[in-house]
Amino acid sequence: MLLALARRADAARVALVVAALVVAGFWIVADVAPATAGLGLAAIWVAILASPLASAPPAASPLRRVAGVGGDPLSVYAAVTDGLPDPCFLIDAKGLVRFKNKAADALLGGIEVGRPISFLLRAPEIGEAIQRAQKTGSPAKVTVFERVPADRWFEARVSPLGELGERRPDKAPVFLVLLRDLTEAQRVERMRVDFVANASHELRTPLASLIGFIETLQGPARNDAQARDRFLDIMAEQARRMSRLIDDLMSLSRIELKAHVRPETVIDVAPILEHVADAMQPLAIDSGVAVTLDIKDRPLMAVGDRDELAQVFQNLVHNAIKYGQTGGRVAVTATLGPGQPGRARRIAVSVRDWGAGIAPEHLPRLTERFYRVDTASSREKGGTGLGLAIVKHILNRHRAQLNIDSKPGEGAVFTVTLDSAETVAKAGSPQPGISNT
Repeated sequence: MLLALARRADAARVALVVAALVVAGFWIVADVAPATAGLGLAAIWVAILASPLASAPPAASPLRRVAGVGGDPLSVYAAVTDGLPDPCFLIDAKGLVRFKNKAADALLGGIEVGRPISFLLRAPEIGEAIQRAQKTGSPAKVTVFERVPADRWFEARVSPLGELGERRPDKAPVFLVLLRDLTEAQRVERMRVDFVANASHELRTPLASLIGFIETLQGPARNDAQARDRFLDIMAEQARRMSRLIDDLMSLSRIELKAHVRPETVIDVAPILEHVADAMQPLAIDSGVAVTLDIKDRPLMAVGDRDELAQVFQNLVHNAIKYGQTGGRVAVTATLGPGQPGRARRIAVSVRDWGAGIAPEHLPRLTERFYRVDTASSREKGGTGLGLAIVKHILNRHRAQLNIDSKPGEGAVFTVTLDSAETVAKAGSPQPGISNT
């Protein structure tokens, strides 16, 4: 109806303008009396000025056209911000919360609209950014670090949201406060820095040894055959240590590249365990440790990468032999757990040693890169500090779990649990992780 009336008003105005032109033409060509022509033109222009569109309101801004003529732009902003994954708030010029999205509710709990945003975001830096944006009409950005209840980093952006195209503070009755969680990015960056520092340190020690022995052989021990043989043995061991470290770094890098891709091949875990037990026998004999394998259920079908799972079990058995040597034996046990409603059947592989055990404070950090309970002992035994980190990443890729149970003087048990192939697709399977008891 409104559109039809507008079209009729447009037609009326066009007709009046044409009439005015006709009267002006007759005035000039047909010699109409000036008084008569003047009255006719005056009447036509009065009609034009009185037409509906002559007094129409000015065209609405693009935002007003979206919100509806005379509508509240806040509803448009609210509809947009509610779909954003980051916590967002809409505040007015007084700093009162006019709207908050679902992500903000999830972060801070129930938020009452109409309260000052300073009651919710107490970091002084955010308050200063809001004041700066309100004063200048320009966006402001700050980074905030919180220690309670846990270490978290946020980036807060404050942007004025006035009429589109307007940047003056008085044209920005609404301000957007957007929070971005930078915690994971900061942790990854810290991990990267630590990784580079630790890797450099691990390589620096054997390199320094090699350089020192080479300089000695080139100088004072040039003609000392006995010293040369002894130094060459040490140099070969240091070179092998660097080679192991580089191999582990490359292996860890390859695993991380495909960590998000779950394996699809169905394999039997039992033959893998038999192969690992056979491969570890020479090391076990040299260390005076007896390795036993007990596979209680067959087959142990799982979805996984054969080589990667072999690496997991080899690392665990190798560690048990090296660090549980005083116990004299290592037991590897594999079972298939009973099924439960809504949960997949689980394959459990345990590697048990009767060595010195591990103190409780070390358990949460055992899978960190380059973390060692006893640094000197680990290096003497050829450890790189990356074995359990590799185990963790492989198990995460397989959506499996690693449970570590140890007490000082009672040895340690490392248990890997993963879904069996027959139920691997069922919902409700436990999420990957590490449990320390």
